[in-house]
Amino acid sequence: MTTGQPGTGKARPAPAGPDAEIRPATASATGTPARPARASDTVPDDAPAAESAAHRPRLADGTTSGDAANGRPTGASAATSDNEPGPAKNDATEDGNATADSDSARGWRERGRGRARRWWARGATTTEDGTKDNAAKDDEAAKAGTTKAGTTKAGTTKGANTKANATKVDATKANATKVGDPVKDGDTKDDAAERGGTATGEKAGQANGQTQTDGETKPADPDRWEAFASAPEPKPSIFSRAGRAVGRFLIHEWTLAALGALALAVLMTWPTLRYPRYTLPQDYWDPSLQAWQMAWSGHILLTDPAHLWQSNTFFPELWSFAFSDTLLGYAPAGMLGSGPEDAILRYNIMFVLAHALATFGAYALARQLGAGRIGAAVAGVAYTYAPWLLSQAGHLHVLSNGGIPLALAMLARGHGWSLRHGYRPEQRHDGWVYGGWLVAAWQLSLGFGIGLPFAYFLGGAVLVAVVLFYVRRLRTRQAVPFGRRLFVANVLGGVLFAGVGLLMAFPFFRVTELHPYAERTIDDVSIFSPPASGFVTAPAESWIWGGLHEGARAALPWHPEMTLLPGFVLYALALGGLFFSVWRLRHRLLLLAGVLVTMAFAMGTRFFDGTFTYVPLFEHVPGWSALRTPGRLMLWTTLLLGLLAAGAVTALTDRVRELTAQRIPSWPGPWLRMATLLPLLLVTVEGLNSTPHPVVPTQPAALRAAEGPLLVLPSSQNLDQHVMLWSTSGFPDVVNGGSGFTPRQLDDVRRVSQSFPNQTSVDYLRTLGVRTVVLLRAKVPGTPWEITIDAPVESLGITRQEVGDAVVYRL
Repeated sequence: MTTGQPGTGKARPAPAGPDAEIRPATASATGTPARPARASDTVPDDAPAAESAAHRPRLADGTTSGDAANGRPTGASAATSDNEPGPAKNDATEDGNATADSDSARGWRERGRGRARRWWARGATTTEDGTKDNAAKDDEAAKAGTTKAGTTKAGTTKGANTKANATKVDATKANATKVGDPVKDGDTKDDAAERGGTATGEKAGQANGQTQTDGETKPADPDRWEAFASAPEPKPSIFSRAGRAVGRFLIHEWTLAALGALALAVLMTWPTLRYPRYTLPQDYWDPSLQAWQMAWSGHILLTDPAHLWQSNTFFPELWSFAFSDTLLGYAPAGMLGSGPEDAILRYNIMFVLAHALATFGAYALARQLGAGRIGAAVAGVAYTYAPWLLSQAGHLHVLSNGGIPLALAMLARGHGWSLRHGYRPEQRHDGWVYGGWLVAAWQLSLGFGIGLPFAYFLGGAVLVAVVLFYVRRLRTRQAVPFGRRLFVANVLGGVLFAGVGLLMAFPFFRVTELHPYAERTIDDVSIFSPPASGFVTAPAESWIWGGLHEGARAALPWHPEMTLLPGFVLYALALGGLFFSVWRLRHRLLLLAGVLVTMAFAMGTRFFDGTFTYVPLFEHVPGWSALRTPGRLMLWTTLLLGLLAAGAVTALTDRVRELTAQRIPSWPGPWLRMATLLPLLLVTVEGLNSTPHPVVPTQPAALRAAEGPLLVLPSSQNLDQHVMLWSTSGFPDVVNGGSGFTPRQLDDVRRVSQSFPNQTSVDYLRTLGVRTVVLLRAKVPGTPWEITIDAPVESLGITRQEVGDAVVYRL
């Protein structure tokens, strides 16, 4: 096909190739469709813009040259020679003017053979007399890419062009370009779209608007495909939305992790919850003391918070609640129930929950640092159920360590830091920082035996983080983003943590002032310092290794605090994590260094006499002298070993996932994925226990309504812990008490009361303010009271009464 060159009679060949898009041209007078113009015929960008209608020269028939200059001749004589240019590509799509549809032109448009149909008439507006105004503004004609033929002067246009007013009204088609609001002269595509019309080029039969014909408005046919459209989704009710929210919550990773940790805690501590109101794990001495601590803190905070540290035991001593770790953080639980049975039930529940929290906290920390789910589960289980912790089953303040990894996880998340991905400022969130400091303060309130090393670790971590932050800033010479809100959160959280620590420490310093002999010495530390063999020796409570290591335990001076085996499986996984892990090499080396350093500190004076490790801390760090059992620092060793193991297991699971995805067929895939659970299974099995659960001695009937201050005989460190538990019925003041040290006054009472009842002991007890003495017959055999329990007391000015299996003396 050739295209006419404006102003000449010569034809030039059109370019071939995919860019030469075939477009339908104007129909000729004989009905033969003119050859379509090519996209290459469009006017170049430097072509002169079309003249406005006001300045166009008039033709002989009264029309302006713009009728033809807009790229499409109109009228009955629309026929042109083959050399006359047809409409250019941009004429029909962007100049905003349109011509009437002829039957032949429409026939060309319907011959697309799969092509999208194009409509010439986009901006045409049909007036009442049937005339279509094709005038366009100067700036819009210039933007439309008018063809050279469209810019032909009026003098070169044939005079046979049909006048615009000769078009019949009935020739106007119903398929108007725009529905409801016809495109006005000079409008662009966006202008038409803003008025709510349908897109240009849509078939007229599918327009759901109205068409103007003979001045009348006629509704168009509805969309024929509307019946096949999908029904709109009904709006969910508030109950369905709530149900979906609950469902998403129940299947969330952290919900499943919490429930899994709780279920595992119930199974791994069984039979703690079998008879929770009558038995205690491991023994009934220290657990009885701690059951009383929770009961007292809850009771006094509800009744008289000002006398929290002046407990009802060790009468008439002051600050007696600070004679040992207090478990003050469990005070809300102590507000529920009353009496010894409720105190035992409360202790057993918190015993199980402490294991669950430790598992969840270590899992959260490993996940935040970048471990996978299975690797994090290995870290959580190994941290909570390490064999050495089975020997601490009677020390709830040691087992209540879950706040340590949980606080570290929350602080790391709030600062956008992980071991695997480093510092990511975009993930900072001050809410997690506040939560982390709050959990850390709660952990400190449970006791300084575990909380004090944690406090110093946090202080050191803050200093190291600040130094690394500024080193990175100097090295990169860029302002490392941190944020004012994050800074404020750390300041306020640190102040809260320090405030709780100082408030908790003040009573302990007062106790040290009043009882200087209560302060530990380096010789006390030496008694409880474990040798290196303790790191591979399991306690008797270990279900797997307990019987096998009986000989090794016999060689230890004080095996309850010296059997420090974290687990042979954990050792193996951590060793593998040094060579095969998702952690970077430098991080693995740092974790290894932490393991070795904490082991050295856990040995106390057994590592080069503690000259470079424990002794400097004992002598110079405030409060460290109260820690006489260095073996409990094994808690940090276990956590670091768990993180090394998590890195190895995560690398293993990632590798298995890659192999499973590459195998065709993938039938071994499920078996390979199940194999990744083997480390978790082995760590869990190694943590199984054979902890005894003895029945707690029943509260004597004489103590259920006894009036204080009172003294219960016989009195000793272990027996007085039962008396403390029995005093939870009303909390009368009692002289008895058991703790980490024994006040001298209590020693004097025990010594003088050996001859009770006699005049000397009665006068001494009256001086202290004691009004009642309860002598337990079941404990009398083998004691001095075996002879004097039935002696007459009328000459002493006191009364004697038999109440159940006890004798009650009123002074």
